[in-house]
Amino acid sequence: MRDTAVGNEMVTKPKQSSELKRRLIKNRALYQMILPGFLFFVIFKYIPMGGLFIALQDYQPYLGILNSPWVGFEHFERLFTEPMFFTILRNTLLLFLMNLLFYFPIPIILALMLNEVRRDAFKRIVQTIVYIPHFMSWVIIVSISFVMLSMDRGIINELLVLMGLEKVNFLMSNEWFRPMYVLQIIWREAGWGTIIYLAAMAAIDPGLYEAARIDGANRFRQIWHITLPSIRSVIMVLLILKIGDVLELGFEHIYLLLNSMNREVAEIFDTYVYTAGLRQGQFSYSTAVGFFKSVVGLILVMGANWLSKKAGEEGIY
Repeated sequence: MRDTAVGNEMVTKPKQSSELKRRLIKNRALYQMILPGFLFFVIFKYIPMGGLFIALQDYQPYLGILNSPWVGFEHFERLFTEPMFFTILRNTLLLFLMNLLFYFPIPIILALMLNEVRRDAFKRIVQTIVYIPHFMSWVIIVSISFVMLSMDRGIINELLVLMGLEKVNFLMSNEWFRPMYVLQIIWREAGWGTIIYLAAMAAIDPGLYEAARIDGANRFRQIWHITLPSIRSVIMVLLILKIGDVLELGFEHIYLLLNSMNREVAEIFDTYVYTAGLRQGQFSYSTAVGFFKSVVGLILVMGANWLSKKAGEEGIY
């Protein structure tokens, strides 16, 4: 009996191998399309993860990772005891919450509005207009904002003067930094964010809307009872991914807005890593800060995914 089982196993393995080879050959075009993205993640995402070890070292470039002295959790202890830590954490969380509350619903609302447009030509024009800012770099977006909000002939301040109000120094103000940041996010990314939602709405069965119209449902009730429930799973997946980026607000955008007058409310982990870590050559410390951000993001993604499944949604895994 044992010999028979071994023989069957030996026969099964060549069959599985030949089946795998046949599928690879049959779908070789698809695998060739996947290959560039796969290599990108391996080279730029997974291989660099080996460098996380320097967060536990006093890394010296001339000694390398293997010969640099180990210091354990010294850099993490320094991070949590830094006077700036809670200020940076507060700024990062506040900006994330404002981003989540004010930006996240905008692409959904915009996609719902575009989905209701019946004139295809007008719909394409509007889509193009709202998509264009996404292809501009943050340098351009922030530069345009500077020109508009400048104290010296900025159009916004000129309008305030015409209305009999005093000029406002938006660029140097602690009070206006967060609203300015969120408005720039909405301006640049809202149109691009509608693509996924419009694609999800395109997959909804038109017969559902026809049945709802026969039952006397108006457009608003059709949106509420058909469109939104149909794209709920997509919204949940994007929300989970968004929550995972709670400490990842983006370096370039904040750094361009950052100055000595608004640093108290504008300094976040990304800019702190650059200013306190990389500019001063503290590679181990900056790696420890990045490691902390990644762990927090992973925990939040897993927690949000667990809650999503508890609520009856599919989640991301």
